[in-house]
Amino acid sequence: MSAIVLGLVLAVLDGTIVNLALPSIARDLNASAAQSVWVVNGYQLATLALLLPLATLGDRIGYRRVYFGGLALFMAASLACLLATTLPALAAARAVQGMGAAGIMSVNTALVRLIYPRAMLGRGVAINSLTVAAASVAGPTVAAAILSVAPWPWLFVLNLPLGALVLALGYRALPHNPARPPGAPPLAPLSPADVLLNVAMFSLVFLGADLLGVRHGDAPGPWAAGALLLAAGIAVGAFYVRRQWAQPMPLLPIDLMRIPLFRLSIGTSVTAFAAQMLAFISLPFLLLETYGRSHLQAGLLITAWPLAIVVVAPIAGRLIGRFHNGLLGGLGLALMAAGLVLLALLPDDPGNADIVWRMLLCGAGFALFQSPNNHTIVTSAPPQRSGAASGMLGTARLTGQTLGAVLLAVIFSLFSAHDGRGPVAALVLAAVFAAVASALSLLRVQHMAGPH
Repeated sequence: MSAIVLGLVLAVLDGTIVNLALPSIARDLNASAAQSVWVVNGYQLATLALLLPLATLGDRIGYRRVYFGGLALFMAASLACLLATTLPALAAARAVQGMGAAGIMSVNTALVRLIYPRAMLGRGVAINSLTVAAASVAGPTVAAAILSVAPWPWLFVLNLPLGALVLALGYRALPHNPARPPGAPPLAPLSPADVLLNVAMFSLVFLGADLLGVRHGDAPGPWAAGALLLAAGIAVGAFYVRRQWAQPMPLLPIDLMRIPLFRLSIGTSVTAFAAQMLAFISLPFLLLETYGRSHLQAGLLITAWPLAIVVVAPIAGRLIGRFHNGLLGGLGLALMAAGLVLLALLPDDPGNADIVWRMLLCGAGFALFQSPNNHTIVTSAPPQRSGAASGMLGTARLTGQTLGAVLLAVIFSLFSAHDGRGPVAALVLAAVFAAVASALSLLRVQHMAGPH
């Protein structure tokens, strides 16, 4: 678990660690702000597009091999990022780094399922959930600490010794896939055409959604291009789904999506992470622009959210098996929705305590949802499809976060981000998403009377 946690920290942390350094990167590499965003987008796009192919590959050749391959590629790309002297070189290295991160994230939950006995699996999933939640919000803090004493290339230095430590730990400890039963038919190799279709679908949808969420004055060009790319992605996706429909172990896990419990859990995850991202990006605008807090004060106030996750996630892990996971998730997301509404209804001059207890309510509710929901995603899939379930878990999280970021950009194109209207509208929409996620989670109760 130490090898899995440290590897996961590296992969998730690097998704956000460079955000704070983008102005410095653009200045040092003679690039525009719009061009520098590809240092972030390249990483996210590569990760999202390759999660499912690498998860399926783990089902076939072993999760351990995919994990180590992803980690080695991640370390090599980190060195390339450290040495990059142009923006295209840095963006390309970041894309390769995202490919390595996909190898790490695609199979980490499948490895957890192999490590823990079924009765204790909830605790292992809770540790994983806590790691992802903490690393997701720690990026700016870690970046600020490094940038206060060193230039931006040093953001990638930490990956090298930590990656070497994970390789050493994992080589000794990570389990191999169980042997297939005697007489079982051999698994078909990955189809290059399916991999390309998967990459094309996610890439076109991601790029189209990104353009739709960006405002370039009143020019309709980006919106038209975004709509065209999004439509192309949907068309590729429709063809891809038809191609995968009859396959026994499809790369796009349609077989798992036919399981109502799994399908509802994925829907819960996408909508919940969209709500979280809407809140996380809008809250700094609300605290800085509307309520006049300093950057340090805003950072400390927002920290209450992940602190609540750190406290509640282990408790949620121990509740798995005692209460229905759908009930736990529904209650947690209802608490999160209530906290988001209360943040949107803050008075004109709120005290720090008024903000903190609302943040704590959101964080505690999110933690109560995440571990039970992830446990259901993992255990509702057959053991031989653990890799596909693990890949879908990561894909749902990144899809929800991307959806939330795009919707926030659309909101900020309609309402000002500086007078409070935009952030408040985003928090209201986040509350709606959290309420929908709560309803989806509660629907799972009728599908199984047991702890799933």
